[in-house]
Amino acid sequence: MRRHLEKWIIGVTRKMNLHSKILVLYGLILLLPTLALGTGAVYLVIHSFNQSYMSAADEAVRQSARMVEFSKMSYDLLAVRTATDGELIARLGREYTDMPEIVDTVNYVDRTFLITSKYLPGIADFRIYHTNESLVQDGQLLWRPEDRNLSGMDERSWYRIGMESDTPLLWSNVPNNPKMNIITRKIIGPSGELLGLVYILLNYDAVFGELLDHPFKGSGRLYIVDMKHRILTASDPASIGKHILLKGEAATDDTPISDAGTSEKGGNVLDLTQTRELQIIKPLQSGWQVVALIHKKRMDHQNLTILLLIVGITALFLLLSVSLMMVIVKNIVWRIRKLGARMSDVAQGEFDVTVRNQNRDELGDLENVFNSMSERLGKLVEDITRAGLMEQEQAFRSLQAQINPHFIYNSLGLLRWRAMDVKDDEQIRIIDALTTFYRLTLNNQISVIRVRDELDHVKAYLDICQFRYPGRVRVEWEIDEAALDCYTIKTVLQPIVENCYQHGAIARQPDARIVISAVEVNGRLRLSVYDNGLGIAEKTKWELETGTYVSSSSKAWSNGNGFGIANIRKRLALYFGGDATLKFLGERGAWTRVELDMPTRSSPPQIRREAQND
Repeated sequence: MRRHLEKWIIGVTRKMNLHSKILVLYGLILLLPTLALGTGAVYLVIHSFNQSYMSAADEAVRQSARMVEFSKMSYDLLAVRTATDGELIARLGREYTDMPEIVDTVNYVDRTFLITSKYLPGIADFRIYHTNESLVQDGQLLWRPEDRNLSGMDERSWYRIGMESDTPLLWSNVPNNPKMNIITRKIIGPSGELLGLVYILLNYDAVFGELLDHPFKGSGRLYIVDMKHRILTASDPASIGKHILLKGEAATDDTPISDAGTSEKGGNVLDLTQTRELQIIKPLQSGWQVVALIHKKRMDHQNLTILLLIVGITALFLLLSVSLMMVIVKNIVWRIRKLGARMSDVAQGEFDVTVRNQNRDELGDLENVFNSMSERLGKLVEDITRAGLMEQEQAFRSLQAQINPHFIYNSLGLLRWRAMDVKDDEQIRIIDALTTFYRLTLNNQISVIRVRDELDHVKAYLDICQFRYPGRVRVEWEIDEAALDCYTIKTVLQPIVENCYQHGAIARQPDARIVISAVEVNGRLRLSVYDNGLGIAEKTKWELETGTYVSSSSKAWSNGNGFGIANIRKRLALYFGGDATLKFLGERGAWTRVELDMPTRSSPPQIRREAQND
């Protein structure tokens, strides 16, 4: 079936050019079905987005309602426990005749409820009011209602409102202060008589502030409404204390008629019946309600989703177009892909690849050119690699060829003969040390030596320094015999020892000491130089270890006499790559230790093939 369809399509479009074939197939076979499917997909995406948004918003409001319910129950429980305390009720209802009984009652109240009032956060004030004329008020927890100001009203007015309330527990707002709430709880005696009121002043920010601070990430508003549809707390402080009118509700007898219908910018009613925002209401067990208004701006962002959907449909359309075109140009596409795969192999560094071809067409010519190119490219890369290695070796050797060795040797020989003529033994020893030192330094024919030869080179340098600073520096050697026959890079220890004198000022330190160590442990060769000179700063250590030479001190350490730290690091990388490390330890004003760690080599190491790319 598939082959018959391919033959039919090729037969119909045989006389068309490739451009016309694509346009016809695109318009008649793909465009119309794609538009129909795209429209349906857009509708489904919008519907699904709205459902998901509504579910997420409803869950967020439900969680907020749970938090409000929990907070309210906590403070209600505190007020109820206080007001129903049997001992407190008995003491408030008692007739007092002598002062010791009064003092005992005051102490009981302070001892029992002063700590209780601090159980929960946000309690700004906690009082127990009573009307027992025989009981005093201590100004701490026990009070009698008088003409004093209490949260925006006098105590007598507040007490009267609490007594007349039809519920034993009442939440209210502080007049002209939306940041405070009042909890009033009646204290009722055994016979039903009113003995007093519990007064709790709550800080709005501590109780509900976190919940109401930019709810829904700033994309909505949240209101906590009591049983009389009065706003107790809200994310909009200006609406606190107003009556709220929700969708589907009408003004009741409790609603201020004169203000009904006013907007939230003025009046005593917050009318939400006409709002275009998403309104979600969650009732609480206590009769309160949590009302959420969520902006629909995020729902409008579904246009982005629709746009992404359209892009996806377009991509699908292009994929179908490619599939149909492959029916016509299948052979060409397959051969191009095969050629592209071989090109990828070449890009990965595999040059020994060819493309088999038995066709004498344009693609066949291209495949032959590719085969010739890959062969020549492989040879060229091999030549470049070999030339790069030779260039690195020559560059390294050129660093060492800075002084004419023959002139140096002849001059030192002449000086030695002159010293022998005058029988100056000390000068002869100095010249011998110089000769030993320069014999290795100026030998451009070798780059790696045994550890014993490197130590001889360092000893010659130290002998010269001892002649220059006689008796000032004590040199200690910690040498592992197993390390002496191992191979290392030439001239790695002498520049470090030289830094002890130049940067560590070791010759000026009391009890000056240099310790040179060479050990072989678990296949690793470890060389180190320790001195108790001026030490090394943390910044300098970091710059030297990372190769970032910014400060003048690190630049001086790095450059040295041509074989400084930078040169040592480069030569270690040239022969060992990342398998060798150069570390700096020390304390400013106390000591310095430079450690070299490299693989143990019983034969001379070679420059790495990859070093040309390092």
